[in-house]
Amino acid sequence: MNASTPYLGSSSRGTAPPFGDHLRHWRQRRRLSQLELAHEADISTRHLSFVETGRSLPSREMVLRLSARLDIPLRERNALLVAAGYAPMYRERPLGDPALDAARQAVELLLTSHEPYPALALDRHWNLIAANRMLASLLAGADASLLQAPVNVLRLSLHPLGIAGNIVNLAQWRSHLFERLRQQIGATADPLLAALLAELMTYPVPDAAAGSAPEGEPAGIVVPFKFRTAIGVLSFISTTTIFGSPVDVTLQELALETFFPADQFTRQALLALLASSQGA
Repeated sequence: MNASTPYLGSSSRGTAPPFGDHLRHWRQRRRLSQLELAHEADISTRHLSFVETGRSLPSREMVLRLSARLDIPLRERNALLVAAGYAPMYRERPLGDPALDAARQAVELLLTSHEPYPALALDRHWNLIAANRMLASLLAGADASLLQAPVNVLRLSLHPLGIAGNIVNLAQWRSHLFERLRQQIGATADPLLAALLAELMTYPVPDAAAGSAPEGEPAGIVVPFKFRTAIGVLSFISTTTIFGSPVDVTLQELALETFFPADQFTRQALLALLASSQGA
């Protein structure tokens, strides 16, 4: 099939919104006027207007250019291509696909090499894909129903039957997670993420945690994650790692959450924990 040949194999085009509606939706989400987007994409405002209203059909190259300027996720770029009558461009393979061997090995290496500190890999909906051995130390006491696949780490963290009761700074951490989730929703417009946020906001906050949110400017340089365990209160700072310039939907939506010790006690406690598990 020629790259510029309209894709007619999808039966959903008749019921899906037309391309112009998709484009307008993303332009408005990015808070851009037609004039601003036209300037970014190096096209005339008149032509962009015609594309949005359906008076002009965009070329495949134009769909990709506009998608790039609007920073649209790869999954949604495929949807725009189909809406415009073209074949999807970006493949979505399971992480176990042989084509992703190098990426999967990189994920496994990062998770393993991060021990004795916890690290996990997540999909776009915060479902657990993989983790190193240290994560289990944070899950003690969580109800078995929340540990059945797919394990959603936000639900597991904030649900009363999950590990919320062991998070020392629950109100602060809860607020931090909500802000991250809102930013992700703003970037992706994913309705499942919006539904997840609405669910999480219904979870009760213990009275002791409700008043623990810091007033004014937060202390320190990052929001810590303070967790009560059998070996004491562990304090972490976290980072998120993503693949650079992916051309596969799965890889773009994959994130690695790595936790680092925020104090010497946590560092020593986890080193001791790893040593004891290896000697067992």
